[in-house]
Amino acid sequence: MCKIKIIVLRYGHRPSRDKRVSTHLALVARAFGAHEAWFDTKDESLERRIAQVNEAFGGSFAVKTGVDLMSAIKEAKKEGFCVVHLTMYGIPLPQLIEEIRGKSKLLVLVGGPKVPRYFYEVADYNVSITNQPHSEVAALAVFLDWLYEGDEFNFKFEGGRIEIEPCVRGKKIRVLR
Repeated sequence: MCKIKIIVLRYGHRPSRDKRVSTHLALVARAFGAHEAWFDTKDESLERRIAQVNEAFGGSFAVKTGVDLMSAIKEAKKEGFCVVHLTMYGIPLPQLIEEIRGKSKLLVLVGGPKVPRYFYEVADYNVSITNQPHSEVAALAVFLDWLYEGDEFNFKFEGGRIEIEPCVRGKKIRVLR
């Protein structure tokens, strides 16, 4: 599917309050070419929901919850991951995207509530997705679309039960098994 190994790490997941936002973040990460999404708070329900999407639509996207953020970031850096923090601060995406495309492994940090200063300090790139307040879901979608230059429309997700067939009107679903 994708040449670049991408893990999305979301800070500040609150299962009782963020169920839909976190699910949407994982769905966007999956559809737009990331390989995994990590969340700081344990949430087996979120893990199950995304596993069900993989089962239905294919792919091997993984969700891990209850991840220790500091340890995960340190370990990823040791393994050669470039840390990209999506924010409304930092250097505008168009100025950095070519350089980031040259990396083989990305750990993409996104935050919900107040992001700790540590994210800004540990990041190899603090990338602004506009300089206005925005959603981490939207920021991730914009970043991955720019990263892959629209190639996400060509990604293949193997092993699913169903496949969407493009059509002008209505819904066309192909049952594979």
